[in-house]
Amino acid sequence: MAVVDRARSDHPGVQAQLHRLAQLSPGGDRLGLDRITRLLDRLGRPHAALPPVFHVAGTNGKGSTCAFLRAALEAAGHRVHLFTSPHLVRFNERFRLAGKLIEDGALAQLLAEVLDASTGIEPSFFEVATAAAFLAFSREPADAVILEVGMGGRLDATNVIERPLVCGIAALGIDHQHWLGSSLAEIAGEKAGIAKPGVPLVTLKYEPTAAARVRAVAAERGANWLPCGSAWNSAANGSGIHYRDCRGELLLPRPRLPGLHQHQNAALAVAMLRHQDRLLVPESALVVAMGAVEWPARLQKLGPGPLIGSREVWLDGGHNADAAQALAEAVRGMAPFTLIASSLRIKDPRGLLAPFRGLASQVHAVPIAEHDSFMPAELADIATELGMPANPFGGIEDALAAAPAGRPVLIAGSLYLAGEVLALNGEAPA
Repeated sequence: MAVVDRARSDHPGVQAQLHRLAQLSPGGDRLGLDRITRLLDRLGRPHAALPPVFHVAGTNGKGSTCAFLRAALEAAGHRVHLFTSPHLVRFNERFRLAGKLIEDGALAQLLAEVLDASTGIEPSFFEVATAAAFLAFSREPADAVILEVGMGGRLDATNVIERPLVCGIAALGIDHQHWLGSSLAEIAGEKAGIAKPGVPLVTLKYEPTAAARVRAVAAERGANWLPCGSAWNSAANGSGIHYRDCRGELLLPRPRLPGLHQHQNAALAVAMLRHQDRLLVPESALVVAMGAVEWPARLQKLGPGPLIGSREVWLDGGHNADAAQALAEAVRGMAPFTLIASSLRIKDPRGLLAPFRGLASQVHAVPIAEHDSFMPAELADIATELGMPANPFGGIEDALAAAPAGRPVLIAGSLYLAGEVLALNGEAPA
């Protein structure tokens, strides 16, 4: 049931440390705070010397929420560190120091320092990355740190932060059931585990059982729960976002990231910013952020490049049923289109494909390189069972070549596939 995380680098120093990490650390996801706590203790507890922290969990949308937070804070003139996962093309993408991706030389040194301290602990890939981020962020001046939870929340390595400035939880959905539970309420409880005493916990509005669980965990931990629908509200309209809370109302422009679900993520970021009192973020910065935000592989229209030529191709990394449903709503206006899809074997391929019935004229199933994914023939059979014409292909190039000319193409189903596409098209995040 494990997803084996990995990375490669063209930089010899970084690659040497990544190879060392692969040799020293067991593969797969491993939750728990013991290993990361012991590792950080050996490193001098860098997580206790960070600028104010925005901590963001959620099943879907947490990365986009972090991107909106970063855009708004930077528009207000603040220096911002950002830690996200997974990376799409380069491992460096996980670490953004004061607005810029970490340099290869600095990354190689950080990884070496963390791995030197890890003897006998056997930290996971994600725990090493988290420790390296904390080291980097503690040494480079900044006004804020944005931390994206890797998985869950309660036992995620980022949850060693003892007193963040504000916590947020984006959309909830069924995913990672082996680790987080099979019901929405169980998953909600794990996500709410980032709550801290006296710290605002800003969330979206959830269905009753999930909301009750978040409320209970927040109360148990002494957090100030601030859900959408009572502490704040937002509504999307044709021109943008109408946001309101106890401080007043805002009329914000439509976010640059397409889809109504991105209005929701943007509103959550705004609510997080307006329910903290350490960093000034004026309304003008929020307006700028809506147009300046960038977050690759979230319904991204690809530019002309060596992979797609001049075709109209859209790319999204959504990889569960709820993400697929939101994506299907966002692309309804471009139907009919060719859907090029993949799925890790631990995911629900029917949940991924079903929302596109009636929208995709055909499905081209592809594998995910170097990952345990459904074989293209298996995925094509599932699409056919759902009433969608489908064919298997050996790779993304063949699948694109077989797509009818003059019709849009949507590539979806995995962030790993998204990373492959961006690399092949020369659009690695910068």
